[in-house]
Amino acid sequence: MATKNKTTNTLTVLVIDDDMERAESFRAALAASPYVVKHLAHTSASLLREVENTEPDIILIDIESPNRDTIESLSTISEFNPKPIVMFSEQDQPDLMRDSIKAGVSAYVSGETNPDRAKFILDVAVARFNEFQGLKAELTDAKRKLQSRKWVDQAKALLIEKQGMSEQQAYSAIRKMAMDNGQKMEDVAKNLISMMQLIGGGK
Repeated sequence: MATKNKTTNTLTVLVIDDDMERAESFRAALAASPYVVKHLAHTSASLLREVENTEPDIILIDIESPNRDTIESLSTISEFNPKPIVMFSEQDQPDLMRDSIKAGVSAYVSGETNPDRAKFILDVAVARFNEFQGLKAELTDAKRKLQSRKWVDQAKALLIEKQGMSEQQAYSAIRKMAMDNGQKMEDVAKNLISMMQLIGGGK
């Protein structure tokens, strides 16, 4: 998540903009804020390379008309190295906004750029990003727990069918094996299923 550096209490910002004067205005507008403009780059530069080289906490892009390469690069960043992304665009196009947000943009601002609002917009983008990452982590954890439960339920069903155990006995047996061997119940369940399949006890 985009959390402030514990020692400097700042977040570094990579600004991508073809207009260097406007980019410098972003730097000036953020001078007294927790956001530090770490690097300025033109849109012609490789976005992925710039992110790899500068390792910013936040990406701010001011672009007249984002092209497909830019959208794809943002999607790659969001998948493998997620961070808050703010996009300013003079174009007010719903399709472009939808594609940008789908690619991982945390805040999309259309119309004339106003650097004085940059801090507020970055605050919103960071808050949205952190909330989304939290929800994403919760969903991933819920899916993992559901998958783990499926393995345990499958192992219980085999023990009930082949060993004549009750459901509680089967669960207790799996839990005891997990505790005795310092393993997760999911791993014990997988091993049980594999073993019973090898000896012809499972399908």
